[in-house]
Amino acid sequence: MIDDRTVKGRIFAIVNYLLLTIIGLITVIPFVHVVAGSFTSSAEMAAKKFVLIPTEWSLAAYQFIFSTNTIFKAMAVSIGITVVGTAFSMFITALMAYGLSRRDVDGRSVIMFLVVFTMLFHGGLIPTFLVVKELGLIDSYASLILPSAISAFNLIILKNFFQNIPDGLEESARIDGCSDFGILFRIVLPLSMPAIATISLFYAVTYWNTYMSAIFYLNDSAKWPIQVLLRQIVVLSSGMDYSSDLDSVTPPPAQSIKMAVIVVATLPILLVYPFLQKHFAKGAMLGSIKG
Repeated sequence: MIDDRTVKGRIFAIVNYLLLTIIGLITVIPFVHVVAGSFTSSAEMAAKKFVLIPTEWSLAAYQFIFSTNTIFKAMAVSIGITVVGTAFSMFITALMAYGLSRRDVDGRSVIMFLVVFTMLFHGGLIPTFLVVKELGLIDSYASLILPSAISAFNLIILKNFFQNIPDGLEESARIDGCSDFGILFRIVLPLSMPAIATISLFYAVTYWNTYMSAIFYLNDSAKWPIQVLLRQIVVLSSGMDYSSDLDSVTPPPAQSIKMAVIVVATLPILLVYPFLQKHFAKGAMLGSIKG
C-alpha cells in the first residue's frame, strides 16, 4: 500500500486525482452541453457548435415541445406505465425469486436453467408479436407491461439477495405459525429493501424508456408514451413530412429541440435517483455475492 506521506505516495495521489477529475469531466461535460444547448438561442446555436454556458438564453425549444397538450397526455401515459409496470414486475419477481431461493423447492435447478436460458436465447420479434396479438393485447397498455414483466437478470439478483438472509429468521417465523406469504412479506421483503430499491429502479427505467414495444403494439397515437411522441417532435423539427398537431408552430433549430427532448426524457428518472441512491450500490453488490 502506498503511503501518502512519502514522495511517491504524494505523486500517486496527485496523478490519481487528476485522472479521476479528467474522467469526471468526460462524463459530465456532454450532459452539461446537452442541457445548455437546450436553452441556447437560435442565433448562438447557429454560430457555435459547442456550448457550455449560453450567452443568450432561450426557452424556444421547450415552448415548441410543450406547445401541444398531447405531450402532457403522453407524459401521464408514461408515468402510469412506469408506476403500474414497476409495481407488477416487482410483485411477481419477488414471488418467483423467493420460491427459487428456497433450497427445499422441487425442480428448483430446472427452473433456474430455464430462467438463465432466456437470457441467452429469445423467441424473436415476430413470435413475440404473434403471441401478443393472439392474447388480444394489441393497442392496449398491457402489451407494454406483460411481455417484459419479468427480467431474468433482475430475478437472479433478487434471488441471490434472498439467499443471503439467515435461515434462522425464517425458521423462527415458521415456529410462530407464520405462512410462506407471511414470511415473504413480513420478514424477507423488509430485510431486502436495498435489493428491492435497486430492482425497482431497473424496472422503472425500462418502463419509462418504453419505445419499440409502443411502436409495435399501439396503433392508436393517442396512447403513445412520451418517448414515442418525443421522437415525433424530433422528426418534425428536422423538416421531415410527419403529420402532427405541431405543424402550425414554427420550430426552433433542430439541434436545440433534440437536446431539449433528451432533457425532458431523462429528467423524471434522474429525479428518482437521489431517493434510491443509498440503496442502489448495496443492493446490486450484495445480490451478486452468492449464486
